[in-house]
Amino acid sequence: MQVGRFVTAADFRHIALEKGERDPERVFRAAVSAFCTLSRPTRNEVIQLDDLALGLFASVSAETRRFAATALCECDPAPPGLVKRLSEEPVETAAPLLVRSRALSDVDLITLIARHGLPHARAIARRDGLNPVVAALIRALLARAESEAAVPEPGNHAALEAVRNQLRGLMRLEAPAPIPAEEEPRDLLPVDPYPALREAALSGEMRRFAAALASALGIAPARARSLVSGVTYSDLMMGLKALALSPEQAFVLTAAAYPAQVIHPAAIRLFHVRYTALADESACEKVEAWRREDAKTPRQRPTLVHSLASVK
Repeated sequence: MQVGRFVTAADFRHIALEKGERDPERVFRAAVSAFCTLSRPTRNEVIQLDDLALGLFASVSAETRRFAATALCECDPAPPGLVKRLSEEPVETAAPLLVRSRALSDVDLITLIARHGLPHARAIARRDGLNPVVAALIRALLARAESEAAVPEPGNHAALEAVRNQLRGLMRLEAPAPIPAEEEPRDLLPVDPYPALREAALSGEMRRFAAALASALGIAPARARSLVSGVTYSDLMMGLKALALSPEQAFVLTAAAYPAQVIHPAAIRLFHVRYTALADESACEKVEAWRREDAKTPRQRPTLVHSLASVK
């Protein structure tokens, strides 16, 4: 890459700290070019480029944004805020980052697919070493697009906008507020189970996800396996609700186990409606019933599938 061969590391530090009137296009390009010449950018230099470039972002042209996406696609580390902002651009601008940038996590990629649909999904599909869960989501989306008539479904735009709002907090991954001791469901772990569940689910290994789920819910491994391999995701949704996961967190885990059932905007909307309408008390009672049943049955049957009809 030769985007910054006429700019030195010292130039970058000067540009990042420069005050007064500045031409946005020139400064933006120069700062990105200079950053790319740094062999080992420090955390402070990464933050400086993020602050500078994001402040100028609205003032630069689409051509300059394409230049930045191409220049930064192989930088490691890369300024995370700028990379994510560029990845939200139309695919003709964002493609280099979608295909090559290691600054985009699996959760970022799932979020981008949900927000931007097929164009971003096709670019992401070209990544080397793509997570199997993300690849499965893309295959399901492409299969759905190929099988349906090319007539826009009413409400699709609104549905995708709803998904964007639902997934906006994924990168923050904030733990839910602690439940008061007197209201805490019995036997549920007091720590946030989501990080371990997310890591297991996005590994693409459903047996690993089932093991993490069994540990979090305190249920038998055989039952946990049935939750991630059933006919529908209804019982899995019950378990996730009992763990007090947010709709965004529950969606990521459900999409990992049942990608074909939640990839379409209408199906995503249905999941959100069902999950938010599900009462915490009902979910906890269901999990308690599973535990009691598991305790009475030391040796579980190999296959135990809970259908939608079993959810009350």
